[in-house]
Amino acid sequence: MSTRASRASVALSLASVLLLAACSSGGDAVAESAPTPTTTVVEDMTGEVEIPTDPQAALGMYTTDVDILLTLGFPLAASQPVRDEGYQTFPSFFPQEELEGVETFTNFPEYNFEAILAAQPDFILNGLGYDADVVERLPQIAPTYSFNGFDGSDWRDIFRATAAQLGREEQAQAWFDAYEARVAEVKAELDARDVHPVVGPVDYWDGQVSVSCYGVPCLVLRDLGVEITPLATAEGTSLSPEQLSQLAGIDVFLTSAAPAGDGTFPDVFEPVAANPLWQALPAVQDGQIHTGDMEMLYGSPSGHMAYLEFVAGALLGDDA
Repeated sequence: MSTRASRASVALSLASVLLLAACSSGGDAVAESAPTPTTTVVEDMTGEVEIPTDPQAALGMYTTDVDILLTLGFPLAASQPVRDEGYQTFPSFFPQEELEGVETFTNFPEYNFEAILAAQPDFILNGLGYDADVVERLPQIAPTYSFNGFDGSDWRDIFRATAAQLGREEQAQAWFDAYEARVAEVKAELDARDVHPVVGPVDYWDGQVSVSCYGVPCLVLRDLGVEITPLATAEGTSLSPEQLSQLAGIDVFLTSAAPAGDGTFPDVFEPVAANPLWQALPAVQDGQIHTGDMEMLYGSPSGHMAYLEFVAGALLGDDA
């Protein structure tokens, strides 16, 4: 091989090495400088929606949505909604530490879009998907993920699906694990004490006493394996004051109301308190009427867990 050819070969080899090194270095630089995506496309009830990957000021359209955001670990906007009808603050069973400093405004049953805008959210979780006007207007304020949290199905299925879309499966599973563990503890204690009453979700409305099996109460009672009165059908049973003796087979009444400012509850059954048929009921005579916060009924992680504790306290005593 000639000297000239040898030098050319060496030069070509050196150039190849330098080119490979440059490509390697350049690739690392490109990889290091590639911007992190700030939005992601997910699918909600309306179709594909673009939402921030890491929102820092999330807002829940309804109180249950606020709870879901907290459970999934989203930072909240500085103000959040609560329902009207006596509520000024968040339910006592919500995680209070995470809510410290968060202001409230009423947003149900009348919607306060001005207050939502003033909260300056960068993401909205909207569980009121049954309201077409809400679904249409919220994305004009901030990127919104909508679902119908009040379609009569098990809210936990929607919660799990929502968590998956938002990339928060791990946080959702942590709640499911904690709930199932607590259910097992309460069931074991009921069996150990041989506490197996007939239970009924009972309410008073528009001149009648009603018994129904709907939503969170029925889900919790079924999870615990508690015997539910046959009056608590899916459609519910409504009884006039003359029919109250039909409630005699229920050992424990579970009802709900909006709490007063001091945390106490009104007497839901005051309108029938003087009725002799009511007074003769075993549950009434035994003092087995238990009232809890009605916000537990609407399907959210903290509410569902709180209802479990409410039932445990009613059946096992306050030391449950």
